[in-house]
Amino acid sequence: MSLMLEEARNAPERIRGQLQRNQALLADLGERLRLAEPAAAVTVARGSSDHAAGYFAYQCMKRRGIPVASLPPSLTTLAQAPWRLNGQLALAVSQSGQSPDLVATQRALAAAGARTLALVNTPQSPLGAASDTEIPLYAGEEKSVAATKSYLATLSAMAQLIGHWQEDRGLLDALDGLPERLTRALAMDWSPAIEALTGADKLMVIGRGAGLAVAQEAALKFKETCAIQAEPFSGAEVRHGPMALIGPGYPVLVFAPPGPEQAGLLELAEWLEGVGARVLLAADEGVATCQLTLVDAGHEALQPLSVIQSFYVMVAGLAAARGSDPDRPRHLNKVTCTL
Repeated sequence: MSLMLEEARNAPERIRGQLQRNQALLADLGERLRLAEPAAAVTVARGSSDHAAGYFAYQCMKRRGIPVASLPPSLTTLAQAPWRLNGQLALAVSQSGQSPDLVATQRALAAAGARTLALVNTPQSPLGAASDTEIPLYAGEEKSVAATKSYLATLSAMAQLIGHWQEDRGLLDALDGLPERLTRALAMDWSPAIEALTGADKLMVIGRGAGLAVAQEAALKFKETCAIQAEPFSGAEVRHGPMALIGPGYPVLVFAPPGPEQAGLLELAEWLEGVGARVLLAADEGVATCQLTLVDAGHEALQPLSVIQSFYVMVAGLAAARGSDPDRPRHLNKVTCTL
């Protein structure tokens, strides 16, 4: 078993411990955010962490009505932008908490008056030290270059923060049952995707809403672990140009979990099949046309976690089928330091 697969399989229990250990911290933070509501927020992250930040941004905008932007660190490190963020929220996300560009940006945002939070997996990191509040991921050491459990733990921590900020009892109760549902997601048979993609050199991955964050993460994992040129698109954006790439046999992975986005994604999948694409549809068992079964995560906001949990198992198997080592992708290191 690869380290990547082993770590992905550890995610449910790591998340169980995280939710318990962060309960008091995030309940207090949620109350403080309600008492002094920011008018806007920015996120600071790269790679898988930036995809997770997209999940936070969507939930924050949907539930709190607060605009959120992903901030390019180069605006600080290369352009020395004159930030004005008095009282606004800055959330930095990093598995290691070490990249100099993220640390420098967080310090600059704090100096500009932002209220700074850091989601990090490594204790006593420079990024945590540069932030007002550090939210530990408690994912445990991650040895595989390809992040899995730390990405899932980032999403669960974000969901718990949003739940307390919103005082959403339904979401918080669903989080209690999330580890069991993720354990079930590990057991889903996604072998049709392995069979379809063993010889692929390109594909699209489509999601929508908060699900775009896991479509982006899935596309990155295809690149990292399988050397497949995978591109993520929203179910709406794909209609604005990228559809011109679709021809007979072109592989498309569509994530369509339960929720308000599902109907449009199912319609899109049907259209793609009609023009000859090789569609791999991931949906709940109530959708007759799905090839890849999803476990219902118990709450609309948590569906992306179930999706990516099942995906990680599949992509680790796909890498093995293609003769790749998902733990040691070429040219990549576990900790990436950029400016």
